[in-house]
Amino acid sequence: MMIRERIEDKLRAALAPVHLEVVDESYRHNVPAGSESHFKVVLVSDRFVGERFLTRHRLIYSALAEELAFTVHALALHTYTIKEWEGLQNTVFPSPPCRGAGTIA
Repeated sequence: MMIRERIEDKLRAALAPVHLEVVDESYRHNVPAGSESHFKVVLVSDRFVGERFLTRHRLIYSALAEELAFTVHALALHTYTIKEWEGLQNTVFPSPPCRGAGTIA
């Protein structure tokens, strides 16, 4: 099973999202071809009602502990309640461009 699929399965089981997108953005980074190491997650769930962003992210980190420990290098999280998602009109900002290894901001 691909890492993206494992991420989707674990997040569905843990957070019962009404909307879930897991995008492999590894191609945008300086990694070998076929790497599954950089992902963007857009997750909309009633589980986030009343939760701060830090708590939302911790819920995801907990569900994906194994992937984060061994295979996933970067995870861009976009977490919303249904009401927040509707306010965004179902749009998510694009990920910023990769700065490359060793670049200092």
